[in-house]
Amino acid sequence: MRSHGWSGDPPASDAEAVHRILAAARVCLDRAGVGAGISDVARELGVTRQTVYRYFPSAGQLFAAAATAAAGGFLDRIERHLAEHSGTPAEVAVEGVAYLIETMPAEPYVGLLLSAGRGAFAQGYTAPATLTLGRDFIGRFPVDWARAGFRPDDLDELVEQLLRTAQSFVLDAGAPPRTGVELRRYLTRWLAPSIAAQAVAPCGAVGARRGPPSGRPVSRP
Repeated sequence: MRSHGWSGDPPASDAEAVHRILAAARVCLDRAGVGAGISDVARELGVTRQTVYRYFPSAGQLFAAAATAAAGGFLDRIERHLAEHSGTPAEVAVEGVAYLIETMPAEPYVGLLLSAGRGAFAQGYTAPATLTLGRDFIGRFPVDWARAGFRPDDLDELVEQLLRTAQSFVLDAGAPPRTGVELRRYLTRWLAPSIAAQAVAPCGAVGARRGPPSGRPVSRP
């Protein structure tokens, strides 16, 4: 860790430096959204851009890390909401996506992570940061994905599909917009069947799980 700069108050460790860089990045995101850059973060910290690059090789990695860290509270709220909506994997996924669609406009950091093709976040739905957020998202579902027959590669594709579905509704809500029961009816008709067809154990929802899905997948016949 280099000690110069930092507006005269250098961090005591690399861990503290990373923490302060991420905090500054969130300040810049709050101020400028997808228009924020490494130079903005460096000015906020009182360091050079090279100092920031020592810890984060690109603006995309820095701002994705900052947004992912800030999205934790949103994921906690999703978990609490879905705790009241047990059912099959397809039924839980429908409610999870509907809740994401309805609340994402008020969650700026989540919106930034899903804003594929814009500014420093032009990484796409299969970028590591986006997949990490998505795996954490479905990891909060009260579903045992392994018991339901979903392999790790299945879950990556499921995450991509759920995020693409949610983002499409945020970008174009429709005329008139679907909300509430109508939104859930639409997702049940067009999203749920593909998830139900993938599951080998329709009753795979067996209680809340925290963190990324894990466990040995069930073999398909």
